[in-house]
Amino acid sequence: MQSRIAIAIGDPNGIGPEIAVKAAALAAGGSLQAVLVGDEHVIRHYAQRHAAGIALQPFDPARPAALSYAAVDALAPQDFAPGTVSAAAGRATVAYAAEAVRLAMAGAVHAVVGCPHSETAINSAGIPFSGYPQLVAELTGTPPGKVFLMLVAAGLRIVHATLHESVRTALARIDADLVVEAGLAAAQAGRALGLGEVTLGVFGINPHAGEDGLFGDEDERIGKPAVRRLREMGIAADGPLGADLLLGQRRHDIYLAMFHDQGHIPIKLLSPLRASALTVGTPVLFSSVGHGSAFDIAGQGVADPVSVTETLALLQRAALTRNPA
Repeated sequence: MQSRIAIAIGDPNGIGPEIAVKAAALAAGGSLQAVLVGDEHVIRHYAQRHAAGIALQPFDPARPAALSYAAVDALAPQDFAPGTVSAAAGRATVAYAAEAVRLAMAGAVHAVVGCPHSETAINSAGIPFSGYPQLVAELTGTPPGKVFLMLVAAGLRIVHATLHESVRTALARIDADLVVEAGLAAAQAGRALGLGEVTLGVFGINPHAGEDGLFGDEDERIGKPAVRRLREMGIAADGPLGADLLLGQRRHDIYLAMFHDQGHIPIKLLSPLRASALTVGTPVLFSSVGHGSAFDIAGQGVADPVSVTETLALLQRAALTRNPA
């Protein structure tokens, strides 16, 4: 089966369009059809520079092409300014992702890659936004409390119970129900990635998971009951234990972090700029990449597409697991 994966080009004024086109060109002629989703004038600008000799054609599911695009009329030509953070580009970023998710929901593509976005640009357009997971939840009609982020790189898979919010807000929001939902989403994602029934290591909220209440009672009140419930549901969950201890053991298929930095730091320490950021808990296979828009090098032709290339490969494997030939 040839997998079709949409690549939403991300912030058009960042490196997203460049790495999207480069990755799509590398995939051309193989077992994966990459469909670039964004403004045609932006895609053509980068295709002329980084996909010379490959014909760029409008996307038609019935007629596969080596390099195709689904046009979204979202950014005026005068607002295309690589290296610039702008509300117009932020609004376009959301429009590209929305069209890519629509294609997936319609069955026209098997999965979606979201290239780097700028939360500053999107929020300046008046669109509340804290990352792709919550946007995908909204676009697919999935309750926000059931959608989470999983970072994948260097043999690690880490799901985050909370993400882009202050630690104070996150701590106030974490309860046993949230941890259980994150654990269920992690197990579902593991099956989608072909791992079967996964083992799940649950990080503590406090250092050393609270040392039986010595460093706070949150792990006693929240973490331990959540792990018991997950086990009762048939998930092989361990913890809560200190994140440093669990990661040092590396005995689990997937880890569940309580806060953003608990999960992001180990992934990015081991694999800078090469992580895949999967949205888990929604009906759409969606992954962004684990780095930002790099406005300082946007449009200079030096951006490395390896994160998109590896994310395409991850999603292709997941699509084949979900839809075997």
